[in-house]
Amino acid sequence: MYIAMNRFMVLPGSEADFETLWMSRESKLPEVPGFVEFHLLKGPEREGHRLYSSHTIWQDYPSFEAWTKSEAFRAAHGGAGSTKPLYDGHPQFEGFEVIQTIGKDA
Repeated sequence: MYIAMNRFMVLPGSEADFETLWMSRESKLPEVPGFVEFHLLKGPEREGHRLYSSHTIWQDYPSFEAWTKSEAFRAAHGGAGSTKPLYDGHPQFEGFEVIQTIGKDA
């Protein structure tokens, strides 16, 4: 399993616009082979921003990599940056290979 995360430092007063942008966009993820699950996370307020993270779970790294090179990826990200600035700087990507999972029924 592979987890891909992008961290966003959303500017004060832009939280509602940021959330609306994400909630109203058409996701292509369910169509992509190897996709498991997506979460948009709202984190703590910090000095000068509110932290958000997109959190996507993939069957494996090759599935994630194929997504980043797909037409579905380009379509999903085509409108990025076309609105007023919502966050401070560029999103910060973090990718993780899962080495242990403990489930409720384990």
